[in-house]
Amino acid sequence: MQHAQGLTLAALSLALTLAMPAAAETASQVFQKVSPSIVVVVTYDAAGKPAELGSGVMLPNRTVATNCHVLKDGTQYRVRYGDKVYPARLDKSDWDRDVCSLSAPGLPAPPVVLGNTKTLQVGAPVYAIGAPEGLQLTLSEGIVSSLRPVGGGSYIQTTAAISPGSSGGGLFDDEGHLLGLTSFFAAQGQQLNFALPVEWIESLPQRSTQRVARRISEVDWLNQAAALEKKKDWAGLLRWSQAWLKASPGNAAAWFGAGEGYGYAGQLSQAIDAYRQALRISPQYEGGWYNLGVAYAKAGQYPRAIEAFRQGLHINPQSKEAWSNLGLVYNGAEQYPQAIDAFRQALQIDAQNAEAWGGLGLAYTKMGQFPQSINAYRQALQINVQDTEAWDGLGWAYTKMGRFPQSIDAYRQALQVNAQDAQAWDGLGMAYTQIETGQYPKAIGAFREAIRINPQFANAWFGLGLVYYGAGQKAQALAVYQHLKTLSPELAQKLFDDIVPK
Repeated sequence: MQHAQGLTLAALSLALTLAMPAAAETASQVFQKVSPSIVVVVTYDAAGKPAELGSGVMLPNRTVATNCHVLKDGTQYRVRYGDKVYPARLDKSDWDRDVCSLSAPGLPAPPVVLGNTKTLQVGAPVYAIGAPEGLQLTLSEGIVSSLRPVGGGSYIQTTAAISPGSSGGGLFDDEGHLLGLTSFFAAQGQQLNFALPVEWIESLPQRSTQRVARRISEVDWLNQAAALEKKKDWAGLLRWSQAWLKASPGNAAAWFGAGEGYGYAGQLSQAIDAYRQALRISPQYEGGWYNLGVAYAKAGQYPRAIEAFRQGLHINPQSKEAWSNLGLVYNGAEQYPQAIDAFRQALQIDAQNAEAWGGLGLAYTKMGQFPQSINAYRQALQINVQDTEAWDGLGWAYTKMGRFPQSIDAYRQALQVNAQDAQAWDGLGMAYTQIETGQYPKAIGAFREAIRINPQFANAWFGLGLVYYGAGQKAQALAVYQHLKTLSPELAQKLFDDIVPK
């Protein structure tokens, strides 16, 4: 998952008065700007033989930041820069977070500019620069794929490729600011590309300690949770997060992992409690608010879901996913004007959001604004012609406008995508019923298909009863009425009122 802290409105207005935002740079420009600050780190064992190769980043305080695991088997260290080698010594170390620094007197590499992960968002472009296997500097580009709250910042997962020798290199934003140290991790057949936050580098002087006895480090907990999430092993993630919480009950990322595990297990109340615990610890974690909103929505607690999504949007008003899901919740709560506003906000951010167009179509249908509904569904289908829900919605909007041939065509399109779409068969039956009496056999066949797919589909039984009666097959209509009483007494009574002469 994916998420980061955003500016408040007040802070945003102040920032705009102070300076215009810097322009994003191309990958080539970022590389030219920051690659001179990247070095090769070589670790030697007691016999003086190379034991490990990694990368490092020159910091403003003239030390080189790298991953501690690059240094763990060494007694001596060297920094290679260009065609020269510089002796180095361990300066500071935070083994729990896998962040260390080296002092290398005389190293002429220019320092990087430090950024931060507090305003970083999922989907943002990032660039990983390191020296895999000690070779020439390489650049890989990608996006932020997930963020997890950690002390002071966010643990970053990225699609930018990172190889073993790139551990300790830099992850940079599109202005060339350092976001964190790149690290390579592989477990259970899963390769993870991630970066430890720059905030951990900044806090290194306060946390530096001698190496302690081996135990599960904070990075180990994070990496394994991320691997289980990537594998979609939700039961494993829940077990791991529960063990993590026993070791570190105040860790927001552990509570968040537990929330994911509970959520996928269908234990919504426990998921909600876990997300709320995560947010008590890290209230600016946008992803926590988003997942809490989803959990509340699944539990049918729409007012709380709305509040959770709005809390997340206060942090990041540009989250198209949060706006779109907020619209879906407003639809569920039958607050259609608010749903329309939320979907329009999502579409201002991304006009290619098919889900938002589909939700907008439903909201307009519920408001009786069928021309607008048809337009919204057609927009959704231009983006994704395989969207059966949009075809179904379009068919229903045409039915409500009395445009039955177009309705039939829309439902047939849905059934070309998915012949097991019971909703489309039901809508098709209703449209056939409305055209003329000669279409009753087709209507009966469509309703029967809907019922074959979903025998508990009360609306399809109701439609079947009506069309039987209209076709003069009163015995069959009464038989449907008897069956419908077990499914929906309310619809059964309505059918009885329609088919029994007064």
